[in-house]
Amino acid sequence: MDRILYTAMSGAKQTMDQQAVVSHNLANVSTSGFRAQLHAMRAVPVQGEGLPTRVSVAATTPGSDFSPGPITRTGRVLDVAMAGNAWLAVQADDGSEAYTRRGELQIDGDGLVSVAGRPVIGEGGPIIVPLGSSVTLGADGTISAIGEGENPDALVDVGRLKLVTPEQNLLRGDDGLFRMPLNEEGEAVVLAADEEATVVSGALEGSNVSAVEAMVSMIDVARRYEMQMKVISTADENAQRANNLLSIQG
Repeated sequence: MDRILYTAMSGAKQTMDQQAVVSHNLANVSTSGFRAQLHAMRAVPVQGEGLPTRVSVAATTPGSDFSPGPITRTGRVLDVAMAGNAWLAVQADDGSEAYTRRGELQIDGDGLVSVAGRPVIGEGGPIIVPLGSSVTLGADGTISAIGEGENPDALVDVGRLKLVTPEQNLLRGDDGLFRMPLNEEGEAVVLAADEEATVVSGALEGSNVSAVEAMVSMIDVARRYEMQMKVISTADENAQRANNLLSIQG
């Protein structure tokens, strides 16, 4: 009877974790540049003497779905969508370099260019534009600014977005940003800027999460959890009946 409990119990636990992943994806269906998190489960034999037929369920998160999201024209000058497999470099909360596909650029009161509250990295660090200036972005990520009341000849380049094109899949961090895997020394890997990478100004890339598929998956996972709990309940009832039979005095 414990063989049923091993499978159902571990399956229910990992199904709860899968539901959390699906819920996270569904909550970010409207987040620009979001990459859906993937989840998979596999059967793992229980190791130990006398347990060759016991099997548990192990969950893995193999990575993220890196398929592109839909491009939507916004008309806002500071909105950019990365073309191809390009990623935008930003400064994480710990000061390290990380990468994102979000492109809603903002300029704060100090002239600092940021995305979702994180400074955008340029060729020499975080990009700062003159206060009160009008900003435009080129296809190569160059940010140009012109002071208020100045003529068009005063347009100057104030920085260039650092765009990178990784040759392998990035890893998602707990902060939602992506990074390269650590090297053999356990150090963070910083990608070099890709001079050929381009952006589309006045547009944003949407999330690659399908709301319909996420809702169907959520219902499927919920029903699977109910089924596993039913198996546990049935195994408990069978165990009680077996104990009653053994307790009968002949």
